[in-house]
Formats: sequence, C-alpha cells, structure tokens
Amino acid sequence: MTDCPCGSRREYSACCAPYIAGKPAPTAEALMRSRYSAYTIGNFDYIEKTCTGPAALSFNRAEAERAQLGTEWLGLEIKKTQQGRESDTAGTVKFLFRYRHHGQEFSHLETSNFRRIDGFWLYHDGEFKAAPARPDRAGRNDPCPCGSGKKYKKCCGADL
Repeated sequence: MTDCPCGSRREYSACCAPYIAGKPAPTAEALMRSRYSAYTIGNFDYIEKTCTGPAALSFNRAEAERAQLGTEWLGLEIKKTQQGRESDTAGTVKFLFRYRHHGQEFSHLETSNFRRIDGFWLYHDGEFKAAPARPDRAGRNDPCPCGSGKKYKKCCGADL
C-alpha cells in the first residue's frame, strides 16, 4: 500500500491514480490534488492535459521538466475551497505545498481557479507566491526574503 502524494491519507490507487489515468476528477479540489501528485511522479502529460485558458497558454513542458530535476516534494495542504463541487462549473482552491530544490526548502502558496468543461475539471489560472520555506533570518516583522517589500508576516509567512 502506497500513500497518495496529495496528502489525503488514502492509498494512491484509490485516490489520485484513477484521475491521472484518465477518469474525470469529480471536484476542483480532486483535480488540484491529482495535479500535485502528477508533479511528484513527473507525469507532465497529465499536467498539460488538465490545463485550459491562460494556464494552457503559459505551460512550458521543457521548463517544468527541468525544474523537476533536483526537486523533492514535501507535502500539500489545502487551505480553502470555494465552489468546485460536482454540480458547479467553476471553483477555486487555495493551497500550500512545500518542496526542496537542490537542497533548499521552498513553499508555494497559490489560489487556483478551475473550470468544468465537457465534464472535466481543468486548471484555468492562479495567483501564487513562492519563497524560501524557512528563511534563516526572517522574523515576523522583517522584510520578506521574496523581495516583495512587505513584512514577512504579511507576505510569504502569512499562511505558513
């Protein structure tokens, strides 16, 4: 039994694997979780296939494959979902994931928008912040190490 990389605490074969294999994800959150799992196993066909709109136009497979080299996926946390249920045509999922790239830990906080088209949930676009997950010198009131000019507690540290 292998736990699903998406953090659901379910077995991979009963969680994200069916969606990655082609079964439509029933909700926007399920699609988002399966996309995270696909990244962890390097399935860029699925990532590309589950994009629409601006996300499809901006997806660069070669860049995604290069970024995968030296990356260790550390976990996913769902922060909030809005709509995105089986009966909806749009939904939003706010999530945080952590990863290690060439030995340095990072976190990625994103609010993603999903659309249901012809019975399939697809990733449409999103807003995100990526920064070192554990900045060595950033206290709550220090400038954020991402370079935004905001305090760490109001920027990358807001949801950590």
